[in-house]
Amino acid sequence: LEPNAAFVLHGIALMLVFLLHACRQFPGCGNIVTFSQFLFIAVEGFIFEANFGRKRPAIPIRYYFIMVAMFFTVSVVNNYALNLNIAMPLHMIFRSGSLIASMALGVIILKKRYSVFKYTSIALVSLGIFTCTFMSAKQVASDSSLNEEDGLQVFLWWLLGIAALTFALLMSARMGIFQEMLYKQFGKHSKEALFYNHALPLPGFLLLAPNIYHHAVLFSQSELFQVPVIGLTLPIMWFYLFMNVITQYVCIRGVFILTTECTSLTVTLVVTLRKFVSLIFSILYFRNPFTSWHWLGTAFVFVGTLMYTELWNSLGPFLARWRKRPKKE
Repeated sequence: LEPNAAFVLHGIALMLVFLLHACRQFPGCGNIVTFSQFLFIAVEGFIFEANFGRKRPAIPIRYYFIMVAMFFTVSVVNNYALNLNIAMPLHMIFRSGSLIASMALGVIILKKRYSVFKYTSIALVSLGIFTCTFMSAKQVASDSSLNEEDGLQVFLWWLLGIAALTFALLMSARMGIFQEMLYKQFGKHSKEALFYNHALPLPGFLLLAPNIYHHAVLFSQSELFQVPVIGLTLPIMWFYLFMNVITQYVCIRGVFILTTECTSLTVTLVVTLRKFVSLIFSILYFRNPFTSWHWLGTAFVFVGTLMYTELWNSLGPFLARWRKRPKKE
């Protein structure tokens, strides 16, 4: 199981490097990146999962259309948030609040009840996100390079970005609950869901065609880059995009392997580590501004997430067995 987890984390780390390179040069390129990822996964799924359209879906197609509408909305809103003065580290930390949204909607929709320990973990995550959000707001509001009018305008766009992230967070949690209910009714079909979640939204990208075409032109005008080994020369932004799509595919396939072979605790821990790896890459590799308050908020987010997974309960028996091992002479 460990190699699978490492496989996912290495793929995510590589994917983030190429994504951040692209976003650093063209902050609004999220749509062309998402479209490329969707197209690649849809083509692969059409060939190997849908058998060129000859295999009937196990879950009725109408449910996939509902799921896809939510999935497409979440992806687009998260992409546009980066254009609203939302820094990449804050974007990642804010999306770490998926536990909060899932728990809240689980209580409201599914009438679930949780232990005090889990509620405490959610409170920690909430405190961490609030700390990072508040400190980022102070940074935006106190930018001395802006006059009063421009500073107010930037801050209002930032507030709109926060609203967009909040909406996407809640919509993503609702989609998870909807998918959970479908799996209970029709059984688990993760590969099928992966294919339809990426194939059905493709016509929706027609609405974003001008933006995608615009960035395709910008990508073609970027500096030339010679690909190692094969010696092919192409614009460097297309190389970043191609590598991002490949590594994204590796990540999704790796997560699928984990969900089918590992316990839910292992999968949750890998997802938590993914967020940590992504955050560290964003801050250290690209030297994004990050204060001690941001680090404190980040610590709250990840400690709260680990508490939610009840890692300590699993470590207790393991440590007890380790202590009882006979010592070598």
